[in-house]
Amino acid sequence: MPQIAPVDPARTPSAFKRVAVSIALSRPGTWFYMHVASRIDPWLIRATKGRVDSAVGIVPIVLLTTRGARSGLERTVPLLYFTDGADIVLIASSFGRPRYPAWYQNLKANPEVTVCRRGHRGRYVAREVDGAEHDRLYAQAARLYRGYRIYESRVAGIRHVPVLRLSAAPSTVG
Repeated sequence: MPQIAPVDPARTPSAFKRVAVSIALSRPGTWFYMHVASRIDPWLIRATKGRVDSAVGIVPIVLLTTRGARSGLERTVPLLYFTDGADIVLIASSFGRPRYPAWYQNLKANPEVTVCRRGHRGRYVAREVDGAEHDRLYAQAARLYRGYRIYESRVAGIRHVPVLRLSAAPSTVG
């Protein structure tokens, strides 16, 4: 069974984390995380065995590895996550950009993924949730990171913001 650390989205963030999130949500902060951090984090996280990432502990980050929907090549992206029971929850917000993130398209085509956090790695199967489950998990995500409400408002009338639940993949022993 995968050993990805649980994250409680209801936990109240420290004053430091609240200020750091405000900086991350500023125009320069958003630019940095969109254009720089997303490119250096996979390398940085692997090189430090998960001890260092661009979020410096402000939000929980996992490395999600998917298989490309068209290319079939493996792609790795750092994403904010939280847990719901034994499952990992991801939000396909793409910083509120009008297009869905590539990793979301990859998951829809190839739902078997690998998730890595601080040296722990697990295989998961992703599925998009909807209805009441979507609303409940999205509300929890917005409590963990208030930027999701901003991103949601940016794409209102353009697209929905998908919520993905990753459950441990069945063992392939045999």
